[in-house]
Amino acid sequence: MNPPLRSAEDKKALIEGIKDGTIDMIATDHAPHSAEEKSKGLEKSAFGIVGLETAFKVMYTHLVKTGIITMQRLIELMCINPRQRFNIPLGEDFSVWDLNVKSKVNPDEFLSMGKATPFEGQELYGECILTVCGGKVVYKKEI
Repeated sequence: MNPPLRSAEDKKALIEGIKDGTIDMIATDHAPHSAEEKSKGLEKSAFGIVGLETAFKVMYTHLVKTGIITMQRLIELMCINPRQRFNIPLGEDFSVWDLNVKSKVNPDEFLSMGKATPFEGQELYGECILTVCGGKVVYKKEI
């Protein structure tokens, strides 16, 4: 990731910014680089991680489940505020989550072609069970 978070103070400042409104949205650029692109050492490897597979789970687990922010605030940060800022209409795009599911992050199970994640092995809450885009189901977890 570029720039990397370096210290506990950096992380604390980010959380304070989320809590006090200085940070008004959370997004990911979803950088699904191949293993080859990520294996060239610190200076020559492509920057970025797979974001779509873990972003909501990480934020929900570490911010909402711990009581740092509410679920409503997370929805504002990850959905409402970015849509308003970039004039993206709500439309018929949404996802449905089971927030009681707890699982370990396993990049081998990612649907993305990229597998790079600093969250491998972490236990996170939340599982996407349905994604609708343009009013059409594009993903549905098989039960």
